[in-house]
Amino acid sequence: MIKVPKQQFAKCDVIYTEQVGYRLGKENFLNLRSDRVVARFKHAIFIYNANAGQKDISRTLRICVPILSSAIDELLLLKTDRPGHAQLLCSEYGEHTDLVVILGGDGTVHECVNGLASLAKRPAIAILPGGTCNDISRTLNMPQDIRQAAETVVSGKLVPLDAMDINGHCALNFWGVGLVTEVSNNIKDSEKALLGKVSYYLSAIRTMREMEPFSYTVQCDGKLYEGEAVMVLAANGRYIGTNELPFRNIHADDGKANVFIIKNTNLALMKEVFTLDITLEEDSASEVLHCSGSEIVIQTESKMEADMDGEVYLETPAHIRVLKHHFFAIVPSSGSLG
Repeated sequence: MIKVPKQQFAKCDVIYTEQVGYRLGKENFLNLRSDRVVARFKHAIFIYNANAGQKDISRTLRICVPILSSAIDELLLLKTDRPGHAQLLCSEYGEHTDLVVILGGDGTVHECVNGLASLAKRPAIAILPGGTCNDISRTLNMPQDIRQAAETVVSGKLVPLDAMDINGHCALNFWGVGLVTEVSNNIKDSEKALLGKVSYYLSAIRTMREMEPFSYTVQCDGKLYEGEAVMVLAANGRYIGTNELPFRNIHADDGKANVFIIKNTNLALMKEVFTLDITLEEDSASEVLHCSGSEIVIQTESKMEADMDGEVYLETPAHIRVLKHHFFAIVPSSGSLG
């Protein structure tokens, strides 16, 4: 492993096997011919959050860094030390590297993609599970074992990945208001530290008992929906709180976000949501509305806090634009996007 100062990074090509069909270089050009080649990178940065669900970060680094170093000529390790730091590091180093490896939870990933999204030359991304839920890494079908995930970075393939631009911010997984936001807000830090992902279930149970409907308006590629709901969710990824959404038509590379409008929180509705695939037909469930589109505007009667990839810092209204194939990400060589 070689640690390299930022100024020594050259704008150079990504190195692959002789079957290579990709190229990233001075021309800011990426040509995708084959999805079965193994990438080998000259320059990469490794961003890690020592506080994101990692009980022993030193042990984790001892496992994954030697594996990554075997396929990366120059690897720079960067530790985040405060909120927003990962975003700053990615915006500063991103154009000077070929790959960003992210070790952390969904919050760290969210910061990183917001630092990379506006760059003219965006590096590929690889995500190692280092948080509580790791929903974005799950959508990429990355193994949840750290050693296996690092090996996948070495042996995996690059695939295009959509992003959602939401009021000038970037999300890979979801945006939501109502129930999903209140669940995030109601998680107790003590439960999260002690129980991990179980804390999300406990928060959901508490929140469902108290959630009141709100008035909404949704415009999805020009089609209007309005009424009352307890949650409006725009999904690009397939997992929330480690739970896979049971809908076959959610794809993180199709240029569309799937919008779900949940009218109430009764148990009959929950059964309907998880037994019927409402993405197969528009408006197919009585208590759940569904649409998909690339341009979505969501408004509520009064301003509401919004959850974006597990981070709550935006409010309604929301203007969502799906950025098709905005990133390239590493997935297992035999797999695809979840």
